[in-house]
Amino acid sequence: MLISMTGFGRGEITRTLESGATITVTAEIRSVNSRFIEIAVRLPRTLAERELECREVLRKRLERGKISLNLSVDRQGTEEIPLTVNEPVAKAYFNLLDQLRTATGLTAEIQLRDLTSFGDIFTAEDRASSVAAIEWELTQQAIASAIEQLNAMRTSEGSELERDLRTRLTTMETRTNEIERLSAETAKEEYNNLKERILELTKDSQVLNDQRLELEVAMIAERLDITEELVRFRSHLKFFLEAMGSTEAAGRKLNFILQEMNREVNTMGSKTNSADVAHHVVYIKQELEKMREQVQNIE
Repeated sequence: MLISMTGFGRGEITRTLESGATITVTAEIRSVNSRFIEIAVRLPRTLAERELECREVLRKRLERGKISLNLSVDRQGTEEIPLTVNEPVAKAYFNLLDQLRTATGLTAEIQLRDLTSFGDIFTAEDRASSVAAIEWELTQQAIASAIEQLNAMRTSEGSELERDLRTRLTTMETRTNEIERLSAETAKEEYNNLKERILELTKDSQVLNDQRLELEVAMIAERLDITEELVRFRSHLKFFLEAMGSTEAAGRKLNFILQEMNREVNTMGSKTNSADVAHHVVYIKQELEKMREQVQNIE
């Protein structure tokens, strides 16, 4: 089953405390395609110390993609916020501002807003405190809910991608069968054409040894044979289908198989002298390029 790397999920959890106050935690997760997993987290100040844990939760559930998590906490009817003032730091900043005012000759008073611009004067409460514990519990639930929505959207889009890829694979298989048929029909014609051209150049069939002539023409015809490429291409088609049906993340593997398929098709095109075969080769290459673009968005 294929899973897309693009999606969005939102989780919102609310709890009413014994005091009647409510705490609502909202988690929004966005995901786009990326070669690896990249995680960006935006947390409210009360949860700043939980950043590594939030990253780990995402890393366990998502394998690839550029992931963005945005968390917000809304408190209604409560005066409790799991933050405390770091008094020594606040006093140190006040003294620095006072020194700066003296050095520059400013007469303006130091305002509270001047101090609050320094984020580290506030520190999160101990994790064991009741409010902090409740917020973290709600945060985990909100993230889990957002991930469920995200994965549902990614799975749905992955199913659409899989249907599209299977259709293209079927089309390419049909074209490959046609290439094989045309190649078989033209093999003898190519052989005879090569022989006629060589005889025409010599103007005298007696000049060449018949056995040597047959050998040289056969060697040239063999170099034009694409049987080996057809076998390998069909093998890659099979591996591609198997990878799509795997439970593991298949994006990187599918991309590699497409590269190998493209290599075999290029070789077919370089070997053939048939305009009909070349037409099918071009069509298959176009399909491979479209598939490559689709695969870039698969986890």
